[in-house]
Amino acid sequence: MLHEDFEYSEQMKWQKHDYDDIPGTYVFDGEVAHSAFGLNKLLFSFNHDENRQEFTRDPEAYADKFGLPEKHKQALVNEQYLELIRLGANIYYLAKLAVPRGYTMQDTGAAFQNITRDQFQAKLDAKAEGLSAKLEMAGGFWNG
Repeated sequence: MLHEDFEYSEQMKWQKHDYDDIPGTYVFDGEVAHSAFGLNKLLFSFNHDENRQEFTRDPEAYADKFGLPEKHKQALVNEQYLELIRLGANIYYLAKLAVPRGYTMQDTGAAFQNITRDQFQAKLDAKAEGLSAKLEMAGGFWNG
């Protein structure tokens, strides 16, 4: 039931936060989620094979079905994954676009850092050094 005193014309007002200007960080908060709702709804639709196939046949027409703003549509059609993150694409939904197109999570991680896949894999391998010993010392459980 709608509250009769509610002002429908009142716009949402977003406040600036300390985290808005952290270099290299793309925060997914209420403002970003709101602006990227259509984009994430489209990406979530890729749970169904028929939607992935329809997108593959005509990406622009499929994007138009979701009323995407032009900057979202262009980033999507041109497979600009980092830009899609900046625009508010949910990383888990974005995988529904990337993986069927032959990209691995290592490929996307490398693209986000502007390095090669081999460089990204080397970074992962370096972080893994000694992990087994740390797990053993922690009783077999990793807590961060």
